[in-house]
Amino acid sequence: MSKQAKRTKTWTGDTTVAHALDAAVKLVKANANAKFDESIEIAVNLGVDPRHADQQVRGVVALPSGTGRDVRVAVIAKDAKAAEATAAGADIVGGEELVERIQGGFMDFDRVIATPDMMALVGRLGKVLGPRGLMPNPRVGTVTPNVAQAVKDAKGGSIEFRTEKTGIIHAGIGKASFSDEALLINVKAMIDALNKAKPSGAKGTYIKKVSLSSTMGPGFKVDQASISA
Repeated sequence: MSKQAKRTKTWTGDTTVAHALDAAVKLVKANANAKFDESIEIAVNLGVDPRHADQQVRGVVALPSGTGRDVRVAVIAKDAKAAEATAAGADIVGGEELVERIQGGFMDFDRVIATPDMMALVGRLGKVLGPRGLMPNPRVGTVTPNVAQAVKDAKGGSIEFRTEKTGIIHAGIGKASFSDEALLINVKAMIDALNKAKPSGAKGTYIKKVSLSSTMGPGFKVDQASISA
């Protein structure tokens, strides 16, 4: 699509007002007209300043309807735990040799899980995985002795979230091909997880704005009262 075509694209629905959640979902899906199955994304503006340690928001949520994505999982483990990860469906499994591959630029994965005994080695990857939000962390269940369950969760629709520098959370919560109900359930699960992850340092209004969009479509504001309805 040319830049001119993008400028003259006519969207369905009003992007300036807040819509009830079910209406916002319908509008987002109606505007997902690309030739591929567009991702549906949520953006939540939080009343926090992530520069302060007690206002950082990070966690994991299991989306009941899944993500619609084939998540590639890498597991850093050895011996019996490596075998467990492989049996659970991990895409890449290895120990020190996998750490060295990642240090060398290998990044063909979406999630990294590690066992606690491997963290001395995994620590070398902070500068590589940290900026991409992929560094294993016990707070979100990606540093765990139960690698089999962690792999199954990642494959089954468990996603990580964390605040960006501006205090906004972005996350994919499904595909345009999902039913309205499936997307509604995922949105509510995401908001519930954010509320549970509210940091002690958050003051005033915590969830300030929620919007939904598709990969190629416009964003639609969501009336927050309708999410808990």
